[in-house]
Amino acid sequence: MQALYLYVIVGAVLAGFVQGLSGFAFSMVAMSVWAWTLDPQLAAILALFGGMTGQLITAFSVRRRFDRQLLWPFVAGGLAGIPFGVWLLPHLDVELFKVCLGAVLVLWCPAMLMSQRLPRVRFGGRVADGVAGAIGGAMAGIGGFSGVVPTLWCTLRGFERDTQRAVIQNFNLTMLVVAFSLHVARGGVAVSTLPLLGLVAVAVFVPVRLGARLYIGISEATFRKIVLSLLTASGVAMLASALPVLLRR
Repeated sequence: MQALYLYVIVGAVLAGFVQGLSGFAFSMVAMSVWAWTLDPQLAAILALFGGMTGQLITAFSVRRRFDRQLLWPFVAGGLAGIPFGVWLLPHLDVELFKVCLGAVLVLWCPAMLMSQRLPRVRFGGRVADGVAGAIGGAMAGIGGFSGVVPTLWCTLRGFERDTQRAVIQNFNLTMLVVAFSLHVARGGVAVSTLPLLGLVAVAVFVPVRLGARLYIGISEATFRKIVLSLLTASGVAMLASALPVLLRR
């Protein structure tokens, strides 16, 4: 039991710092630690709660003005996608899901990182933003991965650092609160999980604030490199944890 608590704390601390710095990625970082020891369903609930808690903290630590007209398609699409993700989680092959998502991140993000000048994606408008939000919402229901696709899409859109941060921070907070509430309403959060949820909440508090402080001092180019590097590293971690499981089947 002590080893379980240690793994939960380590995963929450690392993920909290990264989330404070980048505005997303709690679930991806936490899962790279928790996937080795925790039951996938439990890890998904803890990641969802930890990401939600971290977003609540950063909402007060890193306040950014946001354009409601820019944000609403992401949120509307995300709210439509959440119920599907919540429904899908008990039926999903989590390891196969992580392999597919990890492969996309590992192949696509380094190409973006090595490109000196990315062409901005201008097609699709608000409909495309809503589709990205819907995918993010579904992934929030699956395990708190709400920020992956919208963050990638905002990067392709060429949003400035603070604009992207504001969109992702507010989108993630909305998605994670709604997704966690749905899991609670469906009885997906057992009483025995409550001590672990409390442990996650305590563990993320300081790391999230430290990451948020560091974010304030970084440049536009550095922020882009951090985001793409985190997405790439998360893809590698997902593949490393899921591929051995699939190969043993």
